[in-house]
Amino acid sequence: MNLQVIEQNNQRVLTTAQLAENYGTDNKTISNNFNRNKGRYQEGKHFICLIGDDLRAFRANHQFDELPSNLNKLYLWTEKGAWLHAKSLNTDQAWDAYEMLVDDYYRVKEQELDVSMLSPELRALINLEKKQLEQDKRIEVVEQNQDNIKELLSLNPTEWRKKVNKIINAIARVRGGFESYKDVRNETYEMLEERGKCRLSIRLINKKSEMALNGASKSKIDKVNKMDVIADDARLTEIYLAIVKEFAIKYGIKLD
Repeated sequence: MNLQVIEQNNQRVLTTAQLAENYGTDNKTISNNFNRNKGRYQEGKHFICLIGDDLRAFRANHQFDELPSNLNKLYLWTEKGAWLHAKSLNTDQAWDAYEMLVDDYYRVKEQELDVSMLSPELRALINLEKKQLEQDKRIEVVEQNQDNIKELLSLNPTEWRKKVNKIINAIARVRGGFESYKDVRNETYEMLEERGKCRLSIRLINKKSEMALNGASKSKIDKVNKMDVIADDARLTEIYLAIVKEFAIKYGIKLD
């Protein structure tokens, strides 16, 4: 991937034109995606907006023929901003390009260093720094995942359950059709039980028993399912939404 490297605020960024070219779209589509979803983009985290002296300084230090002479505002997209645009486009080309950008552009590949001739103290310091970098990357991935989980958690129970059902239906179609729906759903439940250290079937029995004791009708009790059990527990809800999101990413399902 041959891209003119742009660094701003101590991080690598891309212009709208560069991002559009890599994603197989045009500047207008990138701008429209941004304008439709402005509430999700945070300046400094997803993009950098250059105006005035900052824009003039950028022009002085970079040569971009595609920048019009009368441009008074320039958006530069960070790695997280590029991810949001890939999510909006949700095409194979966009996701493939995003992965390549992360591997080959946004994150500079670490150079192998021969430390065999260094002192034990220096080797120890280098190892500590590597461990810190690895931890920072893990935290960054977690934060990125949490952004989307929070979006689902911000919905009321009816809304997020509808969204989860829609995602699982889409995954089932990818995996062969309606008959796969039950398998996908059970896989997400099994993963939840493993991560949440719980047994949904037992909780479901307890919930139905409690409803019966409180005088609920048989028809109402019969309608209760494991999703109701998950919705009752905020911790399980968050874990479950994270699992569904992982499945959606794995199968290329759009989360919007």
